[in-house]
Amino acid sequence: MQPFELNRHGRIVFPSNFFPDLDFSTMTSVEQLDAVIRRDFETKAPTVSEILSRHAQGVYRTKVDLMRDMALNLFWANRFAITMFDKRPTRWSDVPRNRDDVYMPVLTPWPDSETKTAQVADAYRALPAGWDDPAEDRIFETLFDVFGARKHIASGLPTVKPTVAELISDPSNRTMRLGAYNPDFPRFGYDEILDCHEDVAELEALRRWSMVLHNQQPWERTQVELTEVGQLRDDDYVVLYYPRDRHVQRFISRVTSGRTARAAVPAKVEPVQPSRPYPTIDVRRDFAVQPRIEALAVAHGDQVCTNEDLIRNSAYNWSPMTADEITAKTGIEQRRYTSGSFEDLALSAAKSAIEHAQVGPEDIGAVIVCTCTSARLIPSLATWISGELGIAQTHASFDLVAACAGLPYGLAEATRILQQVQRPVLVVCVEKFSDKIGNVRPSRMIFGDGAAALVVGVAPEGSAPDIEYMQTYASGPNSQVNSIIWPNPDFDNYITVYGPEVKALAGRYLVQMLDDVKALPAPEGGMGTLLDNIDLIVPHQANKTMITELAADAGLSSDRLYFNIEKVGNASSASIPLAIHDAVRDGVITEPVRIFAPGFGAGAVAGFTVLRIDPAVVAPFRPVDGGAVAIDPLRAASTSDDVTLAFG
Repeated sequence: MQPFELNRHGRIVFPSNFFPDLDFSTMTSVEQLDAVIRRDFETKAPTVSEILSRHAQGVYRTKVDLMRDMALNLFWANRFAITMFDKRPTRWSDVPRNRDDVYMPVLTPWPDSETKTAQVADAYRALPAGWDDPAEDRIFETLFDVFGARKHIASGLPTVKPTVAELISDPSNRTMRLGAYNPDFPRFGYDEILDCHEDVAELEALRRWSMVLHNQQPWERTQVELTEVGQLRDDDYVVLYYPRDRHVQRFISRVTSGRTARAAVPAKVEPVQPSRPYPTIDVRRDFAVQPRIEALAVAHGDQVCTNEDLIRNSAYNWSPMTADEITAKTGIEQRRYTSGSFEDLALSAAKSAIEHAQVGPEDIGAVIVCTCTSARLIPSLATWISGELGIAQTHASFDLVAACAGLPYGLAEATRILQQVQRPVLVVCVEKFSDKIGNVRPSRMIFGDGAAALVVGVAPEGSAPDIEYMQTYASGPNSQVNSIIWPNPDFDNYITVYGPEVKALAGRYLVQMLDDVKALPAPEGGMGTLLDNIDLIVPHQANKTMITELAADAGLSSDRLYFNIEKVGNASSASIPLAIHDAVRDGVITEPVRIFAPGFGAGAVAGFTVLRIDPAVVAPFRPVDGGAVAIDPLRAASTSDDVTLAFG
């Protein structure tokens, strides 16, 4: 499934938010699947009795509030079928009796179904519209056509469906009989669901939910009966469940055979503080070869995803949230994704940097790629870039995984390598999160794509270094080390953020880094501490709201901080160099300045660099495709806005 697509209205759509598509290759037990089902479907889904109770208590303010709970209930009622099986109506006489990969549902009649669903319809009609009465009525019609036709109890559905042989072993077992089945019963096509359009973002998401749920029962629902299998006739149509793919079938085989292994529970280890502190590296004092930053270039993602786009794509397992609430929580108004490849994004920034530095492939001594989202292991992205740049040989080309502390780690390694090779080192920071998020809401709100590349060369004899101080840290309590995980089997191998732990590690490291910088003297015999002589603080762009609060707690005013996260999101290792570039582009940096750049994040890693940036080393932005028209996409409106303006 594509991570995102543009529909015919020019709007970005995330298919995984509407089509539940669990990765069963990661499932090892029924208990693990049940935990995922509870998290994604049951936690927020009310029963029909709870819906009626909420209406009686006045919880629902509008029709939309009620419909949202109806849809959640329907996703929950289809929780196993929608994630595990394809449904195929079949004549009873044609049903295979002895296959171990064909299943049928065993259902328990719901005695009060007609009464309770009619009460829900009455409750809907009694409520005012949320935004658009006709649009809401259209959505309700689709939802209620499914909701009102259910005749079975959904609470006791088995995780693994019985095979046909298991079903017919007890003739009193009940299953669905469809009556007159029409194979041409209308369904919503994939493109039709993607191209769905409503003026109100929340209604557009709800409309897609209703279309997906409609497709779960492509038959005349009023004719469905729950019938004992012993009473089925040859010409009756029943519903067979076929595993969606081989991973589902292998999962069923594993859990029914009892061959699943229990996961080991690691013993809790208390962290022990180091025997002595790690001193900050004074580059001028500790290294003979002084580093000079010769170029900084970036490659922004080409596709804008606004908070409004997120709401249009609200997944069935998300809590309700407005675009403004996302901004208030994260400080992010939009994030940028790349429609190209991870490798091309990195290569674009690298080419632009070496071109701006006016160095050739024969001059590059090493290539370091800082990333936590590369799926490329052999060859590493750094060696691949080396080949693409035409470099016959380097002293070292390697990938470095330090997540959001990628830039401090990368510059530290570049400075060390510089001592040996005494020739330019290319440092590339690149991330592509857009295809690693799925329907995990915190990750979708925060992360974006982007790349930056720096050429770190040798400063002329007697010159001050551009990288003045460096420090790196790692580890801590296990809860902080594992605060951001990718791949995460518990979330379909998508990247997952555990917010409280992330805030704890960020707060811990920010205080430590500030204390280290405050303890350093002013450079060149100046007054005060090193921190007093910092012109601009460019922190890792993790979450503007969180970082501003943590900085205030540490005594830093917001006017000393620079953020571009509002427009690009969190690009992890690339976030600091992207922000430095944008500060030059936007005229915040107009002359050489001293920057304090702290980074912190996944794996409980952190680090800072104190560096001097001359605006002249920052390469002008150019499109990733290398086209002749160099339009900075950050200054352009979103595709959604463009199309709406052009075509209405």
